[in-house]
Amino acid sequence: MTGRTVIRSGLVITASDEIHADVLIEDGRIAALATSGSATAEAWTAERTIDATGKYVIPGGVDAHTHMELPFGGTAASDTFETGTRAAAWGGTTTIIDFAVQSVGKSLRDGLDTWNAKADGNCAIDYAFHMIVSDVNPDTLKEMDLLVEEGVTSFKQFMAYPGVFYSDDGQILRAMQRSAENGGLIMMHAENGIAIDVLVEQALARGETDPRYHGEVRKALLEAEATHRAIKLAQVAGAPLYVVHVSAQEAVAELARARDEGLNVFGETCPQYLFLSTDNLAEPDFEGAKYVCSTPLRPKDHQAALWRGLRTNDLQVVSTDHCPFCFEGQKELGRGDFSKIPNGLPGVENRMDLLHQAVVDGHISRRRWIEIACATPARMFGLYPKKGTIAPGADADVVIYDPHAEQTVSAATHHMNVDYSAYEGKRLTGRVETVLSRGELVINQREFAGRAGHGQYTPRSTCQYLQ
Repeated sequence: MTGRTVIRSGLVITASDEIHADVLIEDGRIAALATSGSATAEAWTAERTIDATGKYVIPGGVDAHTHMELPFGGTAASDTFETGTRAAAWGGTTTIIDFAVQSVGKSLRDGLDTWNAKADGNCAIDYAFHMIVSDVNPDTLKEMDLLVEEGVTSFKQFMAYPGVFYSDDGQILRAMQRSAENGGLIMMHAENGIAIDVLVEQALARGETDPRYHGEVRKALLEAEATHRAIKLAQVAGAPLYVVHVSAQEAVAELARARDEGLNVFGETCPQYLFLSTDNLAEPDFEGAKYVCSTPLRPKDHQAALWRGLRTNDLQVVSTDHCPFCFEGQKELGRGDFSKIPNGLPGVENRMDLLHQAVVDGHISRRRWIEIACATPARMFGLYPKKGTIAPGADADVVIYDPHAEQTVSAATHHMNVDYSAYEGKRLTGRVETVLSRGELVINQREFAGRAGHGQYTPRSTCQYLQ
């Protein structure tokens, strides 16, 4: 363990404040902040001094939605916990919350053990787990109570993917009732999968096989309908609800209405919905397959509603849903049948930079950037103030960010284990320079200084937005 580090002369940005301050790090935690140039700050001595003049000093990002090594559609996500967490660090993210998967017929514990084994000793940054519940039964419900006590405090269910992860309304209601009692948070993939499957079958029968039809059959109205239904089921159960990867303006409207009624309903969106659209899905020569994910990309006019939702707090979190599949050999499984294209995009390395670009473009403020990418996900999933802020006692997960550096996003230079970038050629202003995880250097002035196994599993408390 390194001893003391001082970060000098940067602009410290948290969800609540922007202050020119020096930051003292001791034994892996933030020990103190003091005004740059003050007698207090000048008196600090340390083994390592980092000059952050002209730079931002921000909390490490918390990406609350990743899928490393996820089996899907006869293949598996191409990033391992080792490659994926390294890429996350390059992008200024210092904590991921991944999804352990319960297989139908197996226990939650089996799924959690499997994912713990995948991640253990392999992560460059800290990590935690949500639990995907695929098989609601009396044993599962009992196990949910045990997992909450252990620090796995959120459970994902799917209204989509019949025959794989799908839960019907009765199963969803039972899980929500249980979470209302044990303090857990239900995360919902809200799309009407039963209806979508009918539309998929009909499209293929008409010979509509190209990637763009993935977006056309997964209709915005079916996302809105499922969002509405999930909200009503949660209301019946007296349970909170977190809707993942919201992409459609009609779904945002459902969340806004529920929140206006005072319900504990929360929404997440992802960079792909803010920066990409159905124009990408329609790219020729099967290139559109690179952009197949669910919920799907929407027409560009949905983006304004998502940005507005982030400003008005009808959407609280931006996560990546990072689930990469290589174009060659993986996305290509769906040539001639869009329904066989593995669903997912790479993005864990791009989120913090894309959201900084949103600050530059005037969509959000600097503090809101930190709020939606660091502080709120940490609070939502019981990691705050250990993660998500720069304050005495917090883990020293700190990013020195150069707001003026320019970069062009490309698969040639990214660190994710995937053969394309969803943002290829996009010019961004702002770049991560140095990253500390619990006081240890992971990225040092654009050089990787971390190691597999530094990252620790982090149990979580329950959602901190609930009374």
